[in-house]
Amino acid sequence: MERYADFIIKRRKLVVAVFIALAVFCVVMLLGVKVNYNMVDYLPRTAQSTTAVEIMTGEFTQTVPNASVMVRDLSIVEALAYKEKLAAVNGVGEVLWLDDMVDVNSPLIIYDADTVEGFYKGGNALFSVSIQDGYEAGAVNGIRALVGERGAVSGEAVDGASMQDTTISEVLRAAIILLPAILLILVFSTTSWIEPLLFLAAIGVSIIMNMGTNLIFGEISFVTNAVGPILQLAVSLDYAIFLLHSFAGFRERCGSAEDAMKQAIKKSVRTVAASAVTTLFGFIALAFMDFGIGADLGLTLAKGILLSFVSCMVFLPALTVCALRAIDKSRHRDLMPGFKNVNRVFSRIAIPAMTVVVLLALPAFLGQARVDFLYGNSEATTERGARDARAIEDEFGKTNVMAILVPRGDVVKEYALSRALEGVNHVTGVMSYANTVGAVIPPGFLEEDITGQFYSAHYARIIVYTDTEYEGDLAFSTVEAIDGAVARYYAPGTFYAAGQSANLYDMKNVVAKDNTRVNLIAIVSIFMVLIVTFISATLPFVLLFTIEAGIWINLSIPYFMGEPINFLGYLVINTVQLGATVDYAILLTSYYMDNRRQMPAKEAVHRSLGETFKSILMSAATLSIAGFTLGLTSSNPSVSSLGLLLGRGTILSFIMVVCMLPALLRVLDKPIRVTTYKAGFFSKSKRS
Repeated sequence: MERYADFIIKRRKLVVAVFIALAVFCVVMLLGVKVNYNMVDYLPRTAQSTTAVEIMTGEFTQTVPNASVMVRDLSIVEALAYKEKLAAVNGVGEVLWLDDMVDVNSPLIIYDADTVEGFYKGGNALFSVSIQDGYEAGAVNGIRALVGERGAVSGEAVDGASMQDTTISEVLRAAIILLPAILLILVFSTTSWIEPLLFLAAIGVSIIMNMGTNLIFGEISFVTNAVGPILQLAVSLDYAIFLLHSFAGFRERCGSAEDAMKQAIKKSVRTVAASAVTTLFGFIALAFMDFGIGADLGLTLAKGILLSFVSCMVFLPALTVCALRAIDKSRHRDLMPGFKNVNRVFSRIAIPAMTVVVLLALPAFLGQARVDFLYGNSEATTERGARDARAIEDEFGKTNVMAILVPRGDVVKEYALSRALEGVNHVTGVMSYANTVGAVIPPGFLEEDITGQFYSAHYARIIVYTDTEYEGDLAFSTVEAIDGAVARYYAPGTFYAAGQSANLYDMKNVVAKDNTRVNLIAIVSIFMVLIVTFISATLPFVLLFTIEAGIWINLSIPYFMGEPINFLGYLVINTVQLGATVDYAILLTSYYMDNRRQMPAKEAVHRSLGETFKSILMSAATLSIAGFTLGLTSSNPSVSSLGLLLGRGTILSFIMVVCMLPALLRVLDKPIRVTTYKAGFFSKSKRS
């Protein structure tokens, strides 16, 4: 450690130059990192909807319709002309309309009214459009240019295009709000106007390096792209603060600034490493999700924590020593009041707070396990998208499309299945070769452009239209009813369903398993870190209960308010809130254990809270502001939900640590002493 610190200080200019060069190189690498906006791509390979999409991609030229286009005031002839124009838009793979269901040259009154009015109603035409993956933004813009003010466009592809257009601007907006707030916090927590800039430089370099090195993954999800940099900044800023606070203390005792920094590095590296490890395990736990977005987010954030640790322990010391003159010239008085006696306030509510939390723990635990989830990102993210979606729904109602793939070869069975599907509640239309062209006409007698939309080499495709939302109890029960109808004609494992509702239904089943697994891995990992840190059989339970109680209360609030939350926010917050805020409990408990060896429990709690309150407050303020900024600036439900849960959860963890944990330490003082290796607690008899 001595030689390591010596090298950093002696070669400080080289160290700074190397990190700056790496940051510039990573900016170039960042340009090659692709962002994936399709949540379906992160479903496990074993999910049936994943198999369905692979079959559709490999064997059919058309995909499941993922956009609805309404054009007002059209005759049948004009609607057919618009269909051809829509099909010619770059990125559009297929357009389905009423003429694919019935003979529009015959009087429409002879056909089923529900079928006709699902595509043509009151002179307005509704087209089902398949937009190819990766072409969403261009295709949607092209369609809007074509239909103009007399048209409306909505659907999954439109929402995806909106996300692509808004994500970068929303990340920049979040940064514009967050950076000044963090700078203000840092100004209050330091005594130099330059030091906050050094903090942000150290973390900023590590964020750039993390984003650039995401090139090793090829692509990252839009969730990781939106929340990764902000979470990394908020979670790892503590490392920089701890180092420079330690440096300031050693400058008062050491002969030179270089020696002070060497001592600060040696003192800080273990503490910062312990803090980083708990957060690291929380993020790594996400990688064990079957839902691939967990690994995408978890591994990226884990890599970011490691890079932040390296940057704060190597780059920041070198940069600080290089900037000593500027730091000394920009000194200002301490702007934050002292918190030496803060326990006088919290001690009055400590026991009541502990009692309230213990009483709330069980209802909160049960409530958070019964939260209703939202799985999609189907909310329109722009004003025009919301307006178009309302216009289409007002005219035609809900339109939801699924594609059923069954083994090819038995047209009669396909016809029987099509009739059975038409009888399923909330199914408004069925399009298959058997019920559109006819079961008596062999496919080989017709042109490929007619049969290609229904048949591949091995599968027959049946398009099913429903009037449900994309998700929810009704949508999922309809998916189950459709699967049940198909299972009466084809053996399970031989047929597949694709479409947004089918994808979200699979997502729901995957998430139910992921939640338990990820939580267990995170808790066990951090429990082991706490055992190693304190060599105690009691303290790990005390600290975990303190943070977990805050998590339970946080996640139970939507249940008791009767509001569903996005599943991704729920899954991620369990590990992020635990991994990021357990540090507060570790810091307070570490000081308490040191002070408890010199004084009685009451005095030890009083001193420890006074010594750590400022650090805990600064860290919690940073993380909660980051969370609320994400929640309030993002139009994406996954990102917004995660941000709001993180902001609220951090505040709850802060309250638990400063209000309840001191009471637990005092009440459980004897069990802690007995179960902790070489506790060495102070006692009056020992002093005498």
